[in-house]
Amino acid sequence: MADLLSTGVSGLLASQIQLATVGNNISNASTPGYSRQTVQQTENVSQNASARFTIGSGVDVVGVQRAYSQFLTQAVWSTNTGLQGATTTNDLATTLNSVLSGSGDLQGSLDSFYGSLSDVANNPSDNATRQSLLGNAQQLATTFNTLGQQLDLQQSQVNTQIKNTVTSINTLSQQVADLNKQIEQSLNAKNAPNALLDQRDQLIQQLSGLTGISTVQENSGAIGVYTTSGQTLVAGVSAFKLSTGGNSYDSSRTDVFDASGNNITSSIGDGTLGALINYRHVLDDTQNQLGQSATALAASINQQQARGLDLNGNQGQPIFGLAQPQVQGNTDNAGNAQPVASVSDVNQLTASDYKLTYVGAGNGTNGWQLATTGGTAVSLTDNGDGTLSADGLTFDVSQGTAQTGDSFEVRPTRDAATSLSVVLSNPRGIAAASAVATNAGTSNTGGAQVTSTTVTDASNPNLLNAATVTFGAGSNYTITDAGGATISTGTYTPGQPIQANGWSLSLSGTPANGDTFNVGSNANGLNDNSNALSMASLSSGGVLDGGKTSVIDSFANLTARIGTIGSQAQANLSTQTSLNTQAVSAQQSASGVNLDEEAASLVKYQQSYQASAQVINAAQTLFNSLLNAVGG
Repeated sequence: MADLLSTGVSGLLASQIQLATVGNNISNASTPGYSRQTVQQTENVSQNASARFTIGSGVDVVGVQRAYSQFLTQAVWSTNTGLQGATTTNDLATTLNSVLSGSGDLQGSLDSFYGSLSDVANNPSDNATRQSLLGNAQQLATTFNTLGQQLDLQQSQVNTQIKNTVTSINTLSQQVADLNKQIEQSLNAKNAPNALLDQRDQLIQQLSGLTGISTVQENSGAIGVYTTSGQTLVAGVSAFKLSTGGNSYDSSRTDVFDASGNNITSSIGDGTLGALINYRHVLDDTQNQLGQSATALAASINQQQARGLDLNGNQGQPIFGLAQPQVQGNTDNAGNAQPVASVSDVNQLTASDYKLTYVGAGNGTNGWQLATTGGTAVSLTDNGDGTLSADGLTFDVSQGTAQTGDSFEVRPTRDAATSLSVVLSNPRGIAAASAVATNAGTSNTGGAQVTSTTVTDASNPNLLNAATVTFGAGSNYTITDAGGATISTGTYTPGQPIQANGWSLSLSGTPANGDTFNVGSNANGLNDNSNALSMASLSSGGVLDGGKTSVIDSFANLTARIGTIGSQAQANLSTQTSLNTQAVSAQQSASGVNLDEEAASLVKYQQSYQASAQVINAAQTLFNSLLNAVGG
């Protein structure tokens, strides 16, 4: 009777544990990270009842095991890294597209500005038309400013997100380390820490979304967590915190450092943190290209403005103002050099940032070398006056003394959009007329006619001074000033311009011996519109890329580029979502709770429990019958 009773009790207890496990599975069916649990049981070792046979002695529950696949779980972690990175990139790209479309109509402002230049050309002496031009110039500058400020704000927001993400990484890493400790203690006590293991997996999955990770299972039961670039986040029961700090060139720019203080920003490329860091390059390029457009606008208009005369007969002064390129020294610099950069040729200006490094006397150009921040070497030209030039920039390196290894980050166009301003306030100051004009001598006998007179160097101090071109025998000519002093001589070649004092004179036909042409300040400035026409033509004229790209085209290229980035981000998000969905589905097929299966198991173990109870009842009935028989 005792054997039957113990057998029934063992079955009853086993069924009770099975029912409790099934109930726990059902209760946690919707719990994130929960792994389905199953009861592991074996038949009790039987004792020999005789030499010919043995009688079973019930069941023994040896453990409750969670359904787990390391391969499938790591696949979920890996695809979650890609999904969260793609989600972050798509969100940021969407915001950037919204910034470009919601910060004022820059394309419309450009069209209005260049259109008002045409209006001035049509009526150069009308003050109201000139005032409208200045108003449109101010609106254009404001639109550039607003757009630039929105991009600055997004830079600041990305920096904040990087800080918050690093804080979350540290919090999760510490929680994983704490769970490692609890799991080790539980295993040492011969307990199966299923709930702790599930919690740890769920934390690691969250961590994988923030930054790419790799894991190593340790013999103690702990799990080591590392970034994909090798930085330790968790080792055993210890967490190694990342930190954030200012960039060595720009303190307002947030970089990431490992537990030893090494800057690891460039090595992080996965998850939310990697997406934020990578997106800053997109944002940098956007600011640089927008600034390149603003610089091209200001430089081309101001340059053409200087080639004309205003209503007061003065050479045109700048319409737009612009900040100088940023030059920021590394915090580790040992010297006190302070290089200054300026835009000297907008046609050659790029949207790149640069690193200017002093490599010591006798190396490079005057001891200096230049490369883009991407590492591409850029050739420097020694101008002979101590300055250096490259890519449309001029560097004055005479201020202070540099030490070998000192470096500076140069951002030629980063602040241009936010700093663009209108510095001309008087509408009479618009230089609609050409600065110089040419009159043929009244006694000329040859067939030469003036084709054009253009300004080639508006900064020449003799630009507006009167000069006379006198032709002699054999097409030789002499250029003299108002006092008769010779400025230059030469031989005229048909189709080739004659140049002096910052102007260029083109002729058609053949001049005769003794023919003269008088070049000087434009006496018809009140009614002349030639310089206004030249400024208006800049709307389609090449300014950037060696004179191939207009200001309007450069902005159109920028918007097209951002649109492409947005489309690529959406496509990548769709791909990563599909990969993660497949990985989660595969993992859940192995570890997830199927309520239909659990319901069937619930009925099964309920019946098993009831049957075991009947076994116990039968044993009790038999035992009572035996007692009654003996007592009777």
